[in-house]
Amino acid sequence: MAESKLAVYGAIVANAGIAVMKFTGAAFTGSSAMLSEGIHSLVDTGDGALLLVGMHMSQRKADEQHPFGHGKELYFWSLIVAVLIFGVGGGVSIYEGILHVLDPAPLEDPFWNYVILGAAALFEGMSLAIAIRQFLKEKGDEPIGEALRTSKDPSVYTVMAEDSAALLGLLAAALGVWGSHALQMPVLDGVASIVIGLLLCAVASLLILQSRKLLVGAAVDTEMARTIRAIAGDEREVLRSAWPLTMYLGPEEVLLALDVEFRPEAEGESIQQAVNRIERAIRARYPEVKRIYIEAHRITEALQSRSIAASAAEARGTP
Repeated sequence: MAESKLAVYGAIVANAGIAVMKFTGAAFTGSSAMLSEGIHSLVDTGDGALLLVGMHMSQRKADEQHPFGHGKELYFWSLIVAVLIFGVGGGVSIYEGILHVLDPAPLEDPFWNYVILGAAALFEGMSLAIAIRQFLKEKGDEPIGEALRTSKDPSVYTVMAEDSAALLGLLAAALGVWGSHALQMPVLDGVASIVIGLLLCAVASLLILQSRKLLVGAAVDTEMARTIRAIAGDEREVLRSAWPLTMYLGPEEVLLALDVEFRPEAEGESIQQAVNRIERAIRARYPEVKRIYIEAHRITEALQSRSIAASAAEARGTP
């Protein structure tokens, strides 16, 4: 979590400086695209602060009202960040662009716009490099595309998404400024602002979908679930185990519930020892599985329960 904060701090510092430069450039040149970029960077600065709030609140210890801790606070604040990117960043940029298209005004000397956009690209690139380095460290040997899809740490991939969108937005702003001045078509500056807004809305939509998945209770990937089931099934006292029920409580905390049927000859003490061995093996393989609840049954008890259920169904006249 400390290394994830480094990526967020880097993004906040970069975006705050960039926002000041962009607003200054927009004030002196009247560029709509530059103003939209300034709003974009200002929103990104605030978003970084909200991510830090979420990271801090998610570290609070469990209590009576929240027995599983506060890990999902980070997912909630990530959702708020995505909504702000969509509504404030994207919405305001599109609105500003439409106004400029309807009433285009010629740009003054664009030189400082290019200087500011170049400096902004440098800062955004540095921030993105920090986030990518952290992401590559976390993903291990997993392919990048798969790691992005399955990542449960929104603090890192949100910064990556924001910075990537920012670099594309800077390109759109530069093209808008150039076209507006070189082609004597000031309407292109407004079009660039609309493009920036649409880009932000697209990125925000992806982040909203990811945050929703995590908030409603995302399970571990299929391969991890299959391995957990195999670990339980390989225990000598176990006859069979059900498919694991899992849920992420935070980026590095997984809840596991596992239904296990033991052999008829297994006794209480041997069952308890087997449960302990299963838990140790799972935690050794997957340290993020912090909470494990194993429902232990002997096969004779399971068969008896099914027999009772079948008799009850027959008495009701149902198949």
